[in-house]
Amino acid sequence: MTNAARWADVNGAALRYRIDGASGPWLVLIHEMGGVIESWDLVVPQLVREFRILRFDTRGAGMSEKILGDTISLDDLADDLAALLDHLRIDEPVTVAGCAVGAGIALNFAARHARRTAAAIIMNPAIGITDANRGGLLDRADVLGRLGTRGVVEQSLSLGYPEAFRTADPDHFALFKARWLANDPVSLRALFRMLARMDLSPLLPSILCPVLGISGRHDPLRPTTYVRDVLSKMRDARLVVIEAGHHMADQAPLPVAQAIRDFMVEIKVSGAVA
Repeated sequence: MTNAARWADVNGAALRYRIDGASGPWLVLIHEMGGVIESWDLVVPQLVREFRILRFDTRGAGMSEKILGDTISLDDLADDLAALLDHLRIDEPVTVAGCAVGAGIALNFAARHARRTAAAIIMNPAIGITDANRGGLLDRADVLGRLGTRGVVEQSLSLGYPEAFRTADPDHFALFKARWLANDPVSLRALFRMLARMDLSPLLPSILCPVLGISGRHDPLRPTTYVRDVLSKMRDARLVVIEAGHHMADQAPLPVAQAIRDFMVEIKVSGAVA
């Protein structure tokens, strides 16, 4: 295995992926909507000595193949991961960890590919959208189609990246914002529309693997009460609350890594050590 980024043509999409770590349980990191492999750059160094870590640009993101039209579904994205695991000949069950829509992909993967899932870690998870917010999301998708990412960046990041985290390290936030602006607007529009029609609630009771929910105390998009309600629908779930906003892997990488490590040890995932 190599820690250089590579590509695989799987499930009808070319995906960019990277593997870090030489031994330990498999941990798959799935970035948020609008994110990329690099969304995890501050988390991976904290875990690489204990886990083999697979991360990838989801279809439509980063340097993976882009989406045409509005044809993408959460099932497609979960099956992309299954096909990538096949390509890499990773046969043992993996722990899937994701943020926001990435957490939705992780949950869908756990439901669709239960035998391949050792555990799931969901950070400020997106399982759908409320009726009250659906219209605004679709309006933002339309603006994105007309004006590109610059037309929606402030609205998209205003709640997800609170001012306190911006001013703590302005240069870092500037880098984060520039990376977000580099998104392909056609693909991002398709993902906005996918979120608008998502509803994972019916699947949650079927997820039997251990689940960790990590809530950012300063996330108004998906507050702790919401995360707790999502977890209540699954058989074996627990909650950790950390000092973070929505983009917690970027805003609080050390607490995120510690929560992942503690959970893996708690549930005794093969090879995890305290």
